[in-house]
Amino acid sequence: MSGPGGFAALGSDPDEAERRIEQWAQGFAEKAQRYQAVREQTEQIRLTATGPDGRVKVTVRADGSVTDVQFTEKIRSMPLQELSAQIMDTMRKAQSDIAAKVGEVMTEQLGDEDQQTRSMMLDNLRERFPEEPDEPEPDQPDSGKWAPPEDDEQSKPPPAAPPAPPNATPPPASKKPPRRRPVDDDDGDFGPDFDPLRD
Repeated sequence: MSGPGGFAALGSDPDEAERRIEQWAQGFAEKAQRYQAVREQTEQIRLTATGPDGRVKVTVRADGSVTDVQFTEKIRSMPLQELSAQIMDTMRKAQSDIAAKVGEVMTEQLGDEDQQTRSMMLDNLRERFPEEPDEPEPDQPDSGKWAPPEDDEQSKPPPAAPPAPPNATPPPASKKPPRRRPVDDDDGDFGPDFDPLRD
């Protein structure tokens, strides 16, 4: 059984029911107008990206389609394969901003309304046109420190051992038994078995 605040209450007062239906209809109409404004502004979106050396410029719509491609005279010296690769990269760069731009338009027109629907739409755009990753900054040596050149470190011989300081104690020599002094014939000291006449 419906309570006094449900649809049963509408049936008890035809004028109140009509007034509420008109409010709902007006709310839907206003919402439809806001979505229409989103659609119209989105159709006007144009996103342009330029190649890294400025030779190629590509413009796309919010649906990702290309509306314009421009070249400078410098492309005459480019190999065709390099030119086509740069066109594709520049097109993807332009498309990578689509989701962010459409999100701005929806926030402007809809505020916080229909967050779930908007999130689903923007996720679909991000999947189709992924955002460009941030370019890593080139490594720069600290201004106050000297950095050795990074050239073929493996081919260099290892550094020689440093010389010993002048007051260093030399390593102990290996001990050997003392050598016996040979008998000198001129000394006049002969052993007890000495015989000058023996062959």
